[in-house]
Amino acid sequence: MLAEFWQEYGQMLAEGTGTTLYMTLASTLMAYVLGIPMGIILVVTAPGGLKPNAPVYKVMDFIVNIVRSIPFLILLIMIMPFTRLIVGQSYGSTATVVPLVVSAAPFIARMVESSLLEVDHGVIEAAQSMGADNWTIIWKVMLTEARTSLIVGATIALGTILGYSAMAGTVGGGGLGDIAIRYGYYRYETNVMLITVVLLVLLVQIMQAIGMKISKKLDKRITG
Repeated sequence: MLAEFWQEYGQMLAEGTGTTLYMTLASTLMAYVLGIPMGIILVVTAPGGLKPNAPVYKVMDFIVNIVRSIPFLILLIMIMPFTRLIVGQSYGSTATVVPLVVSAAPFIARMVESSLLEVDHGVIEAAQSMGADNWTIIWKVMLTEARTSLIVGATIALGTILGYSAMAGTVGGGGLGDIAIRYGYYRYETNVMLITVVLLVLLVQIMQAIGMKISKKLDKRITG
């Protein structure tokens, strides 16, 4: 039975796993390209920040809150015209990356903001007293001091984005979510759905284990 199952579905599941990893990693990378600057802007322009700027802060805060409030599946459908404009189609793994990035970037911005706000203000004041400019403080003090928290946040983001990628299977997004919908839901093949769930759980656990291991190595406060 098991041999027959893997002979029939093994290649499809392997390809689905690869597609899911592609969507998750590509989306996370691009979302961080957008999310890190957004998070930095929120911290720097906030009241009491390095360079307070109420209008910029309020606009960025509003955008982040609004996008984060939209459920992923609704956002995916809403921006289909934009997705089609960017990649030429509104379905498939590459097309799914677009809404994943749009949805994840504000989420990452908030995590980056939270991580940077955890940095000891005394360290920032010490850098300022030595004549460091704002860019130096951001890149060499705040981001460096917050690196452990940022890695933990990235681990959380990977798991969240992987879950979103699975949701995209409901509209032909590809990957394990698509397999679960097509075979487990429409064809009532429970065994296929269970295997896709197991694979998704394993992927999240592996990503979390790797992320936590890296964060512990970077955390100078942990000894032994």
